[in-house]
Amino acid sequence: MRNIVLLGVSSLLIAGTAAYTAKRLDTAPTPAPVSSAQASRATEAAEATKPISGLHTLAVPSDRAGHYRVDATIRGRRLDFLVDTGASLIALTQQDADRLGLNPAPRDYTLQIQTANGTVRAAQVRLAMVEIGPLLVRDVAAIVMPEGALSQNLLGMSFLSRLRRFEFRTGQLVLEQ
Repeated sequence: MRNIVLLGVSSLLIAGTAAYTAKRLDTAPTPAPVSSAQASRATEAAEATKPISGLHTLAVPSDRAGHYRVDATIRGRRLDFLVDTGASLIALTQQDADRLGLNPAPRDYTLQIQTANGTVRAAQVRLAMVEIGPLLVRDVAAIVMPEGALSQNLLGMSFLSRLRRFEFRTGQLVLEQ
């Protein structure tokens, strides 16, 4: 139940900041219904890239729930992320942080993070490199959430703000570097 509430709050944050981001980028979001064919091709479409004037662009279709998911490579490992423009930092589950060899000591959990389920302590870490398709960002701030506090990894603004731009357009999240 706690994970469902957290996912619901994340969804609301994404929806709320999508409109703000679109306005800030002087574009209007154009919601488009997602067909079952589009949803089934989500993985293929997420891998599609198109260079524009030397820039790298990645178009990520929304899933059936209207969320944007990406696979990121960190320390040679692929991890699934939910794009969350309402999250200040990349947030890693304890399990995936362990897979990456990030093992903060109990004394490192000093940041207090507000979640839908209350306040939890998190450990701040730095990721040398985060790769999503053709996009590469170095030295990215992230946090490790304790076991059970987060059901999935979140790709927050510590990555997104380092891109040239990102926008929501025709049912897709377009990332450009």
